[in-house]
This record gives sequence, structure tokens and C-alpha cells, in this order.
Amino acid sequence: MPETYIIAFVLWAVVLGGAGGVLTTIGPWYKNLAKPSWQPPDWLFGPAWTLILGLCAWAGILAWQGAETDVERTSIIIMYAVNFVFHFLWSPLFFNLRRPDWALVEVVFLWASVLALCIGLRPYSVLASWLIVPYLAWVSFAAVLNLNIVRLNKPFVKRE
Repeated sequence: MPETYIIAFVLWAVVLGGAGGVLTTIGPWYKNLAKPSWQPPDWLFGPAWTLILGLCAWAGILAWQGAETDVERTSIIIMYAVNFVFHFLWSPLFFNLRRPDWALVEVVFLWASVLALCIGLRPYSVLASWLIVPYLAWVSFAAVLNLNIVRLNKPFVKRE
């Protein structure tokens, strides 16, 4: 039977991936947004996130195995928990509230939480740190995409 921490990191990835899928509504509002010509096709985002979150779960497992004390393991849990919150918030802001401008502010915190994982996991596993790099690259790309969508479609206002 797998160790509890393995199940926890896999669940972290599954819940984030599932929630991202459920909270991402590709409806008329989104389809009518002006987007940069270099935006990837919509179908690519699901497989990309699946791969990225799988790598992050693997990174968490490796870091956990490399941690030697409860304090170190608590640090890993905190980094993943903070990232979970910021990752989870982006889709509802962008798609459900239809506020790409708010999502653009939030993505800064998401990006910082991914960078914290990349740097913070390194003492426990160099490979774990490298496994976070695709996540950092994808969130960086998503932030630039988000910025361009805001620029092309502003202003975003509360709808009555």
C-alpha cells in the first residue's frame, strides 16, 4: 500500500486539476474575448495542466522523501498549501467572475508560490526543484497571456 504522503500529493494534483476543469467555463463570454494570435488552442490547456500537476506531485513526493525532520515536512506542506490556494483562485476570478483584470493581480501570487516551490524544494531534492520548472514556465506564459487579454479587452466592469 502506498505511503500516505504519496496519496496526499497525488490528491493535491487531482483536486487542483479537477477543480481547474470544473471552474473553467469556455462559453460565449470567453469565446468573444479578443485574444492574442499566439494563444494556444483551448484543447491544449487540459493536457498541459495534467502533465504539469503530475510533475508537481512527483516533486512533492521526492521532497518529502528527502526531508529529514517534521519541521522540513511542515515547510513542504505549507508551500503546497499556499500554492493550492493561489492555483485554485485563478480560474474562478477569470472565468466565473469574468474578471481577467483581477486574475492578472492574482497570478502574481500564484507565480510567487510556484517560485517558492521551485526554490523551497531544492534542499530536499534537486530533481524535485527541476520538476517544478515547467509549472513556473507555464504560469509565466499564462500571466503574459492574461496580461494581453486584459489589454485587448479592458475595461472589465461589474455587470448588473
